[in-house]
Amino acid sequence: DLEEAIIAAKGAGGMARTKEEWAHHPQAAAVAALPLMEIVRIGDSPPEELPRGNRPLSDVRVLDLTRVLAGPTCARTLAEHGADVLKITAPHLPNLGYQEFDTGHGKLSAYLDLRDPRDQEALRGLVREADVFSQGYRPGTLGARGFSPEELAAIRPGLVYVSLCAFGHIGPWASRRGFDTVVQTVSGITIRQAEVVAGKTPGPQFYPVSAIDYCTGYLMAFGAMVALARRAHEGGSWLVRISLAQVGKWIVDLGEAPLDDVARAPTEFAPEELERWSTVTETPSGALRHLRPVVQLSETPPYWARPSVPLGYHRPEWPQRA
Repeated sequence: DLEEAIIAAKGAGGMARTKEEWAHHPQAAAVAALPLMEIVRIGDSPPEELPRGNRPLSDVRVLDLTRVLAGPTCARTLAEHGADVLKITAPHLPNLGYQEFDTGHGKLSAYLDLRDPRDQEALRGLVREADVFSQGYRPGTLGARGFSPEELAAIRPGLVYVSLCAFGHIGPWASRRGFDTVVQTVSGITIRQAEVVAGKTPGPQFYPVSAIDYCTGYLMAFGAMVALARRAHEGGSWLVRISLAQVGKWIVDLGEAPLDDVARAPTEFAPEELERWSTVTETPSGALRHLRPVVQLSETPPYWARPSVPLGYHRPEWPQRA
């Protein structure tokens, strides 16, 4: 059928199902058997204190090999709290334009082509000095190039390896490509959304924001911080494993808001409301108006120490630690 043809052509897509239809699918059963997120010890190493600094993640080094929203939101959140984040991409990979600037706050950005053995070795060199390695490839993809959790933990004992995929690491759909919108579509969310909220066009409706993506990104950052704390107290290398499907199930299981509350929710923000939460940052591409970190802490207020930059703007190397 069309769904299988899309997958065979290495595409990302899926048939719109009801919640009941999804509940009987074998991949739904596989996802239901998983917790929201796993934090698993995958190697031994001595306890390792966090680097000294006046921010929660000062001088923590994060490699960001993710794209679109969820994974980049994870690394952006770690940068909010002081981490040195180096985004690794390549010229042949998609450039999402303005979205790269929205998820690029606080990050360095460099090109490495992992099809090139020399660039593979350059990435291994970066891993040896990293604290967190965050990736959003399908299960087994990076492992085929020598960058599995176990292989990287062997060359950098104490590494926190954060792994994101679409449908989970087990089940018949484990190797499928997917995005927030695909997970919403196949799992019954879009059909249920259309039943309770009228859309501008007929048919299945997406959540008004990419809720699965953003929730996943924040949970990934939380998992990375928990693993860093465990490394500091217990030692060891750690794998943080999560998927969009697991987070989508968690959101659905939280239940639905009362319809009266939905009807009263604003459909748009007034300009003055956006002004309250935004700021202007000078970037290599010009002045950029964007949202500030929303959550504020009294002792260590989050902020981005670096502006968003075009992809590949920096050399693939770590800045000196303070």
